[in-house]
Amino acid sequence: MLKAYYIAYGSNMSVEDMKTRAPDARIVGTSMLNGWRLSLRKHATVEPCEGAVTPAVVWEISERDEIELDSYEDYPGYYDKKIIPVEVLCRDGSRITLDAMVYIMVDGHPLRMPSPSYIECLRKGYMGFGFPLEILENAISECKSVEL
Repeated sequence: MLKAYYIAYGSNMSVEDMKTRAPDARIVGTSMLNGWRLSLRKHATVEPCEGAVTPAVVWEISERDEIELDSYEDYPGYYDKKIIPVEVLCRDGSRITLDAMVYIMVDGHPLRMPSPSYIECLRKGYMGFGFPLEILENAISECKSVEL
């Protein structure tokens, strides 16, 4: 079975949800995506931004998982995929750098507040992995300022 690495910065940080979306997936570790900013456009995405960081969970996934995730993420219609190098803090405390796939929303989607349940899913992911909530709160504030 072919394996790949996948970077989750949104709802796929949920261990519970990933059990159904990608049943073969296992957590490799966590990462701070340097040069990428979290943006909310009804759903989460990341955008290149110098000086920004976005926390993420790095998963090892099977080919079957990737097919399921492609369907869930509406690839290639809603999200595109990109392979980027990522430094991972592994569960055993070691650090490794690997190339991993990340979904990035296609152009044309304006800032838009996600549903309360989606925001709660993101908050749970951030808290569960000890990520700084400030990054998520900044993305939420950005949406609120546009919607005024």
